[in-house]
Parts: sequence; C-alpha cells; structure tokens
Amino acid sequence: ARLAPARATSFRARGTAALHRPHARRRDAKPSRGARVFASSDDADVDLDRPEGRRSKHKWQRVMLKVSGEALAGEAGFGIDPAVVQNIAREVAEASLSGVQVSVVVGGGNFFRGAQHEGKGLDRASADYMGMLATVMNAINLQAAVESNGVPTRVMTAFAMSEVAEPYIRRRAIRHLEKGRVVIFGAGTGNPFFTTDTGAALRAAEINAQCVLKATKVDGVFDRDPVKCPDAKLYESLTYETVQRLGLGVMDLTAITLCQENDIPVVVFNLAEEGNIARALRGDKVGTCVSSDVEKYARNESPDAAKGSKSKPR
Repeated sequence: ARLAPARATSFRARGTAALHRPHARRRDAKPSRGARVFASSDDADVDLDRPEGRRSKHKWQRVMLKVSGEALAGEAGFGIDPAVVQNIAREVAEASLSGVQVSVVVGGGNFFRGAQHEGKGLDRASADYMGMLATVMNAINLQAAVESNGVPTRVMTAFAMSEVAEPYIRRRAIRHLEKGRVVIFGAGTGNPFFTTDTGAALRAAEINAQCVLKATKVDGVFDRDPVKCPDAKLYESLTYETVQRLGLGVMDLTAITLCQENDIPVVVFNLAEEGNIARALRGDKVGTCVSSDVEKYARNESPDAAKGSKSKPR
C-alpha cells in the first residue's frame, strides 16, 4: 500500500516522457531547415540559413516590390512568360537570402484590366473584382517560382480564398517576413476603384516597409516621355512635391499620397535590366528615388546603377 503512490507517480512520469519522446525524435530527424520549402509548411519549417554579417550592408531591411502584370507577360503582351517570372523570382530569392525582408504586390493587367473593360457589359466594380482574381493567378505563379529558388513564400489575399492562399492578416504577414519568408499580396486592396499601386502603398504602410520599389519598363522617372523624346533626362532623386508640381507619372495620386503621408520612399527602376531587382532590394542606386527628403534617403553607390544623363530635382 505504501508503494502504490510512488508506483503511480512512476507511471505518470513514464507517461509524460512517452508523450514528449515522439516530438523529440521528430525534431532530431528533421532535415536542414534550408531544405524544407513547402507552400503548406507550418511555422517550424521556415527558418533559412542565411549568411551572417550581411544584413548591415543593406539600405533597406523590409521592402515592398510592386510588379505590374504586363511585365510578367514579357514580349507576348498577354499571359505569363516563364522566363520573365523566373528572372524576377531568382532576384527576389537572392535578396531574401541575403537578409532583406521582401514583400511583393503583383498586378493583373496581363490577364484582365478592370478599368479597360468598364462599359462593355460590365460595371466598374465587377470589372475590378475580375482584375483582382487575375492578380491572384499571378501571385500563385510567382510563389511557385520563388520557392523553386529555395525560399519559402506565402500568398495572402485581400479576400478569402482559403484553398489557395492565406487571408491577409497584418500581424501574420509581418511574422512571415520576420521568419524569412517572401510574402506576395494578391487581390489588391480587396476593394474596387483602387489600383494595385495603391494596394502596394497601403500594404507597405501596414507592414512598416521602408521603401516601395516599382518595377517598370523604363529606367526611372524622366522629365519627358523617353519613348517619344530620346533626349529626355532621367532624374536620380525627386521629392513628392516636385512630382506633383511637374505632373510626373510615377504612381497614381492615391498611392503617392499614401507614401508621402507615411514617409515611404518610392524607387522606380527598369525591370528588364538584369540584376536591377536585386540591387534595388538591397538599396543600391538604381532608377529614380522619390521621397520627402533627398539627403535622408540617399542610396548606396553601385557600379551597376542605371546609366544615362541625369538631372537634379527642381
């Protein structure tokens, strides 16, 4: 009778150990975290082995990359060009592995642009919702491409599509970034009448991104249309006031206003030039930087910075 309590305690102790032992074995048997890259991985499988001591070299620690849908189409002008997507994914993965927290907003113009279909049997709101679905297709494609380069990636959408993506939750998005994942935001803001540029500015403000990087088909912001005027001058830096005063087409007014109010610089650069995305993500001097203070947001000098005649902001 005296041994009964001790025996019961022994059984309880052994039972407790048995409950924990399988978990310990699974942790020991788990392969290198850098090799576990799955779209459905839980929080335990996402930390990557990144080079030490490189983070301090970067101008930006958390950035928002805006990629238009037309850019994903390549020269075809419609659909998705796998080579273009792989180039973008490779440079995004390179920047992420070097320690930069990368978030991405993709457009949907390569499939459907709501503003262009208004009045053709569709009201504007319905057309915009179709455009949002197009951005989700691009987001899923880019997710697969980035993960094929060894970086875990999450797609978060502005409205629920739980079978293919996570719903957007601000704190969860920040947690993904802190754990080294690339986060791709689909479906814009989730509301009609707003562009994906505005969606990028909004998400950047919400996740406390230090910069919005807009990948375009030109080298940056010019004083005139560089296609029509070969002698157009490329600005290296501009202020928001100068952009509004000169009517320069950097982003739509709502997006620019959001960035200005939250003191988030916007870097406009050429997507087609190889290496530009990685350099922009690291904070090197490429394209044009639009900000509230030119000196405050001066970027790193880079030998691969965009070439051409440049002028000072007026």
